[in-house]
Amino acid sequence: MKETVLDVLMYLFECFVDSEDEPEPDRTELREELERAGFREREIDRALDWLDGLNLAEIAPDAPAPRNTTIRIYDRLEQERLDPHCRGYMLHLEQIGILSATQREVVIDRLMALDGSEIDIEQIKWVVMMVLFSQPGQEQAYARMEDLVFADDPGWLN
Repeated sequence: MKETVLDVLMYLFECFVDSEDEPEPDRTELREELERAGFREREIDRALDWLDGLNLAEIAPDAPAPRNTTIRIYDRLEQERLDPHCRGYMLHLEQIGILSATQREVVIDRLMALDGSEIDIEQIKWVVMMVLFSQPGQEQAYARMEDLVFADDPGWLN
């Protein structure tokens, strides 16, 4: 079975997102859980490194927010990995208030850190949820994103 870093991250996210009673597991506990679940060491290491990058990408509360009139220009590598549908989906998430422009940058950073070449909207949905979940005070945005991810008929948002 060929797992990707995102498969490992999604497994961790689904296992630990609802465990409010337990304290946040440490790296050793995460590694042991992932090994028990059958993930390979290489993917585990890469997923844990990805999570470390997410923690480093925390948004400073006093960081100036980009103005609403700014336009995000994607560089060549980002355009290669994020097709127009993906870029449009992230713009839509900003327009409906789920992502701020600053959070979008964290999402793009974490998407670019995933393995593989092209990124799809399903991957974006999960990374957005992980980014929002990792940031304090984003419960409402997280709940709205969760509704989009698990909606039976998400319409054009697929």
